[in-house]
Amino acid sequence: MAKVKGDIIIDIEKCKGCELCVVACPQNTLGLSKKLNLKGYHYVVKVEDNCTGCVNCALVCPEGIITVYRKTDKKKEQIATISNVSSDITVMVRS
Repeated sequence: MAKVKGDIIIDIEKCKGCELCVVACPQNTLGLSKKLNLKGYHYVVKVEDNCTGCVNCALVCPEGIITVYRKTDKKKEQIATISNVSSDITVMVRS
């Protein structure tokens, strides 16, 4: 199975610090900032870099201010086979 890596962007100036996304995150990626936004709320930030892009945080956010990105690492796939070599050879791979 391919490894999934996620990332989120939070509009911190619109965040009211309700912590619904913090509770909904199965990876414990989110937490409250010690700083305040311009509205006077402690806003949510990423505290761990282990997001899987599950979108739970965005689904429960009442303000709709979380954008989720997901990237899947492709599995390694064979692109060449070298066999029956009887002397020195040079192999160059260009991407």
